[in-house]
Amino acid sequence: MDNLKVTVFQAYLFWENPDKNLKNISLRLSAIREKTDLLILPEMFNTGFTMNAEALAETMEGKTVTWMHETAKKFDCVVTGSLIIKDKDRFYNRLVWMRPDGSYEYYDKRHLFGLSKEDDTYTAGSEKLVVELNGWNICPIICYDLRFPVWLRNVGGEYDLLIVVANWPERRALHWRTLIPARAVENQAYVIGVNRVGHDGNEIYHSGDSTCIDPNGNVVYYKRDEEDVYTFTINLNEVQKARRALPFLKDADSFNLKK
Repeated sequence: MDNLKVTVFQAYLFWENPDKNLKNISLRLSAIREKTDLLILPEMFNTGFTMNAEALAETMEGKTVTWMHETAKKFDCVVTGSLIIKDKDRFYNRLVWMRPDGSYEYYDKRHLFGLSKEDDTYTAGSEKLVVELNGWNICPIICYDLRFPVWLRNVGGEYDLLIVVANWPERRALHWRTLIPARAVENQAYVIGVNRVGHDGNEIYHSGDSTCIDPNGNVVYYKRDEEDVYTFTINLNEVQKARRALPFLKDADSFNLKK
């Protein structure tokens, strides 16, 4: 299938309140009337970007992952976003890729944001995730990972779509709006960034700026400053055409990434 229908939710997140967030997200998603293949939520979509892991962490059998399965089943689509997971006495900022049948993959955030002491609270992941959906190869990452192009290098064209789920503050929105198109052009892939809006519990404002950029750097979708549930379609032929026209991925420098 060449087309992929994607729904993004640029959400206002209630600080450290999973029940209220899940209720709000469910309410807003109830307005979806068209079939979608993929639903993308922000980073830590059930709590906001908090270091209060001890109080808010869940397990992979907890209510939020269960909610993700129920939502994926309801809309017959993949649901993805990150949340705080406790696994073997360690805390992770973990993105879950939940399918309608209840099977899932996950990705633990590789680059932890030292300015917020995320690296003091959470354990970094070491494995990149590339998943398949309707003939697309998709690489999901989390927020701060966006700043590290070597980690995201599209070696051999291993992915067609890069997804960034985030709690990216407005004070650095220019960086967000610059890096997402750069990653799209340099990796010849679509990039979809889904951010939150509003103030968090530390009074840090998030302007959203959720976006989709095509492999040539063109804007497919962009929204700022308000909640938005929006569905759009991207086309795999655009990736293939870009790579045929400028086949520079094959000339990329080789490297070994230390874990």
